Amino acid sequence: MTCSKIFSDLPELLNDILQYLNNDFSTLYSCVLVNRLWCRLAIPLLWKDPFLIPNQNYNCIEIYLHSLNDYNKKDVNKYRNNNFISSNTLFNYPSLIKCLNIHRIVSTIEEWVAVPIEKRSIYYYSPSPTLIYKLLLKVFIENKASLNTFEIVLDRVIDFQCFNESFELMLRNPNLIRNIQILKLEKVSNLTKIYSLLKFLYSNCNSISTIFFQFQKNINDELIEKYFSHIIYKQNNLKKILFDFNEIPLHHSLLSLKNSNCLNTLNTIIFHNVNFKNIVILNEVFDQLNVLDSIHILYCLSLNSDFIQQIIKITKPFKLKSLFLNELEIFQIDSIQYLLQKSGDYLENIGLISIEFKQQQLFEIILKYCTKIKFFDLPGFCDQNIHLAFKLIENAKKNLNFLSLDIYNQLILQELGQILPSKLEYLNLSLMTSTSNFKLFLKNSQKTFIKKLLIKNEMQVGSENILPYIKKYIMKEKRVKYLAIRENFVEENRDLFFLKDEVKIFELYNIKIQKYYDLKIQVYNFINEIY
Repeated sequence: MTCSKIFSDLPELLNDILQYLNNDFSTLYSCVLVNRLWCRLAIPLLWKDPFLIPNQNYNCIEIYLHSLNDYNKKDVNKYRNNNFISSNTLFNYPSLIKCLNIHRIVSTIEEWVAVPIEKRSIYYYSPSPTLIYKLLLKVFIENKASLNTFEIVLDRVIDFQCFNESFELMLRNPNLIRNIQILKLEKVSNLTKIYSLLKFLYSNCNSISTIFFQFQKNINDELIEKYFSHIIYKQNNLKKILFDFNEIPLHHSLLSLKNSNCLNTLNTIIFHNVNFKNIVILNEVFDQLNVLDSIHILYCLSLNSDFIQQIIKITKPFKLKSLFLNELEIFQIDSIQYLLQKSGDYLENIGLISIEFKQQQLFEIILKYCTKIKFFDLPGFCDQNIHLAFKLIENAKKNLNFLSLDIYNQLILQELGQILPSKLEYLNLSLMTSTSNFKLFLKNSQKTFIKKLLIKNEMQVGSENILPYIKKYIMKEKRVKYLAIRENFVEENRDLFFLKDEVKIFELYNIKIQKYYDLKIQVYNFINEIY
């Protein structure tokens, strides 16, 4: 290949490389400073969702507001000094936005409003978040932004207010979301504008590849479900769908899968908090989906004989990749056995509830039918089931990469270190045992490298501090990349992240300390990201 050919392909190659730095904001900022080409390629990645960038994400608001016309600038300048407006920008930043998450943008606006500025008089009023949100939306529309991701996440009253105030503006300008590929409706519990929104979506959007529907438990509305089914039916390239319906029925939505254009495109379905009671069309729907390769059942209800009979009738493989059970479903032990008998060869992620009743039967079923487990979320074990717990972990060694354990039995901790695989992406231990046993575990597991290690220490007040042993057997041996420790004592809760002097010591060994609940895997998010 000649040098001229290499240089002619350089922008395309460099762009592919920078895509791997998608959320590595500090590195992307460095790329901007290299030269014009690097800057031109890195800036769109930084500005596709600037509200996601931590610490200084509210700074983008001032740059966006620079694009306002003089009339709208006056609305803002009633509250803010003219100095906050930038004089010139090198790029048309509003046109680069690709992701609009309502909750995240509103939270960022609140941060920006709270930033101290020079007051023009003794009386100072902050601009309304609803005003700023509406103006930002107007800026995006006027600069011909075209979203890839639209996330209607309405966590709080202020989120609803901003959504409601700007809704008509969006209806009049459908080009903003016409080409979205990812649609998320999450934590929506107010129906004031939802009907109109859903009609708007199925009338204007037909290129969605990923859909997330999550509604609050207090919503039970068949009309909403019918509108969902219309959205699904209209899509030409739907590849992934997540149902988090709680009490909303699924009948029409499932039928829309059977009768839509997605029969040869849909490859992933996630059911979360779905009640399968009275759903009787599963087998006829799944038999029509030709490329479905990944099914996930997360904390769903009514996995009973009626559900199982439909699964058994499916003529195609039922590729169940994830099964996380809540306490009620564990009592349906026969149904679980039939389900794993049909799908155990595909199962990669499994989570149970800490319950003694029928635990032995569950472990035996998993051992018999599940051979490709990558993620175990396992409860505390009854003494008589310790040998089965060890066997589960040992049998999964070849594929096991994520392990979460609640350990209240000293024998488990003593022997666990000897049976862990040589590498783990993630290990989360909730401990209520002696410090001496924990020390023995650390000694026995010295051959295991753990990328993300989480420890929830629930030992009693007065127990010996475990941190010196962590330093000796983990830190100095450089056996982890990320570490989180939370001590849940009777009198206090303490997170290692806030012990700044200790954090600096670990950083000397290239170990990043994070907050326990930031590092902890949330099953719902984990499955969404992996599949």
